[in-house]
Formats: sequence, structure tokens, C-alpha cells
Amino acid sequence: MSNDARGGQSSQARGRRMATKGRPRPAAVVDAAAPSQDDIGVEARVVAGILLNAALEKRNGLDEALSQPAARALEPVDRAFARAVAMAALRRLGEIDQILDRRLKKSPPEAVRTLMRVALAQTLVLETPAFAAVSTAVKLAERDPKTRPYKNLVNAVLRGIGREGPGLTTAESNLPDWIAARWKATYGETALTGLALAAREEPATDLSLKPGVDPAAIADAVEGEVLPGGTVRTGRRGDVASWPTFEDGDWWVQDAAAAVPGRLLHVKPGETVLDMCAAPGGKTLQLAAAGGQVVALDRSAPRLKRLTQNLERTGLTAEVVAIPAEDWEDARTFDAVLLDAPCTATGTFRRNPEVLRATKPAEVAKLADVQHRLLDAAAERVKPGGRLVYCTCSLEREEGETQIIAFLRRNPAFRTVAADPAALGAPAEALTPEGWLRILPSMWAEHGGLDGFFAAKLERVS
Repeated sequence: MSNDARGGQSSQARGRRMATKGRPRPAAVVDAAAPSQDDIGVEARVVAGILLNAALEKRNGLDEALSQPAARALEPVDRAFARAVAMAALRRLGEIDQILDRRLKKSPPEAVRTLMRVALAQTLVLETPAFAAVSTAVKLAERDPKTRPYKNLVNAVLRGIGREGPGLTTAESNLPDWIAARWKATYGETALTGLALAAREEPATDLSLKPGVDPAAIADAVEGEVLPGGTVRTGRRGDVASWPTFEDGDWWVQDAAAAVPGRLLHVKPGETVLDMCAAPGGKTLQLAAAGGQVVALDRSAPRLKRLTQNLERTGLTAEVVAIPAEDWEDARTFDAVLLDAPCTATGTFRRNPEVLRATKPAEVAKLADVQHRLLDAAAERVKPGGRLVYCTCSLEREEGETQIIAFLRRNPAFRTVAADPAALGAPAEALTPEGWLRILPSMWAEHGGLDGFFAAKLERVS
């Protein structure tokens, strides 16, 4: 990795040729029988373009497109390749467009730009041989009447880039302007650089373990490493259900940062616990594994199915209720309450690069209002002397720090309990002066980064 990947370098250092390799990751398991990228058909490239456009059109668009006939008709290896191309294009979209715009006198139709974006994602990020990507792009241009008049342009532009190189690009160009401006104002220019560089990287997969399970043994089984806090990180790809030790039920997939709020709640065996927005369920599993008597609420019954399946696989128990937290009329109060509130999810851009394109400025204020109401509802569920952890996977202050500041003003019965990052498996620099945690994706760069999170622990004075 080049020296600018640690952040804080000059703008001249950041303006460099597009990287074709990211931060070193644990070795992925490769199926020797799988076809090479050169063998994967034209239709996979078509689907890659469909997925890319769907992701740019709306939140969850990529996942919805994967369930459509065009994607489902592909063989699993082709479908996985199409998704990898679309994700690479999303992560480097700003840089790809910078490269294209230098060679285009005027912007072509969107369908033509999509063909070229897909081709450059292959050659510049996934290291597909240029002749294969260019040849396929020209074939695709030729077969569609809308793009056929531009096939020579596609050929000339892509071959020119292959011959002369992509030129200088900046990681910051991959961030929408309004988000880059926000993050620069909130975290500073050096942090913005680190966030932009983190946005380029494909993350590894993190596993949370049941208490008593040996992290070193699991890491050895999945060819990974043990992170501070006990999370196991692996570069293994493919169907998780086929991984070694999956059927043993000793672990579940959960980003290292997402595991921190559950640890922060510090559940003791026998305590009553409420997980207010539980799906897809990683934190519920943590709380149950700690010995809590857990009630897991979520408004989405379909999303709770994965939680129920994981409870069965891991042998853990929880009371699962499909209902909006604000509408739940049960009179119980709890020793510990976890509110992982609905949010813009801008902190998850490493795994979900489409969130940066799908999120609009108005959504921040809209979701902040939802979080306000949920926090007040959560407070009513906390027993005297009990505790509440509020968290979001957003990098926006309105969804984190501002919420807690306002909540403490409204609720004098609550006070902050300072977090201990070392005890939680969180970066030391995530601790705020107030005792809260603000985790940035650029932290732990030496381990490959992590999702962005805000978390605060509050105690109800008895």
C-alpha cells in the first residue's frame, strides 16, 4: 500500500495513480476449479451494470437487483463476479468518472458511461486483463441499439486509458460533495483523507464468538486473525454456511465495531435485557451469549428470520417480537436496554458503498427525529439503577453526539458512564471527551479498518 493510505499526507501525495491493490488482507480461500475472470461471460458484465445502476438509484437497490431474473439466471460464480464488479465500481466511482471525463469531450448517454465504468472497475480495481474487459465492453455496446453508435468511442476511450494509464485521481472524489464537506467540517481534513481512503477498500469478514470459544482456534479454522476484543477477522469469501465450524454454532458474522455496543452494555448472567431494534440480530446474540434474558424487538418480521435462524444454530435463546418499539405495550422494564437506532448508516460504507450515494441531506434530519422518539421510549424501559446504550452506525453528529446531548437535557435521571475502549475491543482514539465512543472507519488501519459507529452508555440514577 502506498504511504498515503495512512492519511494525513499532502494533497500532492494524495493525487496519485489509481491503486490496483488495496490494504493487505488475510488470504482468501480460492476454489481451484472456479473459472478465471477471463472465462466469465458477457452476461455477468451486463448484470454488473444493472447492479451498479440499481445501487445508484436507491438504497438497497443492489440487493433488490440481485434477486431479479437477470441476476438469478447467472451461475453462482458469475453472479458473484457481477456483484464484485459493481461493488468495485461503487467504491471507486468518483475516480473512474475523473478518468473518463478527461477523455470525453461531452458526456455520453448513461448506458454508455455504465459500460465504461464496468470495464474500468475490472481493469483498474480487479486487475482483469484489459483486452478482455475492453473487448466485452465493445461487444455490449454493439448489441444494444441505444449504445451501438458509441461503440467506437467506447473502444477508443478504454484502449487509450489502457495504453497511457489512468492518470492522477483523488480518493476524496469517491465521496459525494455534501458528505465530504460535512466530514471535513466535523472531523478535519486529515480525518477526511483517512475516511476517503477507507472507502476504497473491500473489508474482510468479522466473526463474534460465544464466550468460552477459543478465538485462536476459530482464526486457524477460517485462516484469519484475532483482533483486540476477541473478534476474528478473515479474508475468506463465499457462502458463510460452508465455512469450517459454522455448524458448531460458536460464532456469527458481525463487524468488529458493531460488537462494541453489546460489550459496552456489560450484561451479567440473569439480567433482563431489551434489544429495541434487533434485526438482523448480531447484538441480540451477544446479549444472550452473555447470559441475559433477552427480549428482541424489531418492526420487520422478515428481517427477524435471520435472527431466529442464528439463535437456533448457536443454541442461544431470546424472546423475539415483531413490532415497532414505540408500539410495544408490554409493561416490563429491564436491567439493560440497547437501542441500535435506525440511521443513515453512513458508517457502513466499506461494506455498503451505495449508502453514500443513496443517502440525501434531508434524511439526516428525518432520521434524527425518529432517533429522538426511540431514545425517549427506551428510557422508559430502564429500571432505576439500570443502564441504556444508544448507538448508530452513522458518522453524522445529529445521529450521535447531538442526540445524547439533547437526551441528557430532557432526562436528568440519566448520566453518562464513561467507556473504556481497551476493555471493549475499540480503538483508543475513539473515546470522546464526554466518555462516549466515536469510531471512524479509518481507525485500526493496520488491521484493515472497521465500520463507523457512535455509542454512549447511560445509567438511570436509582
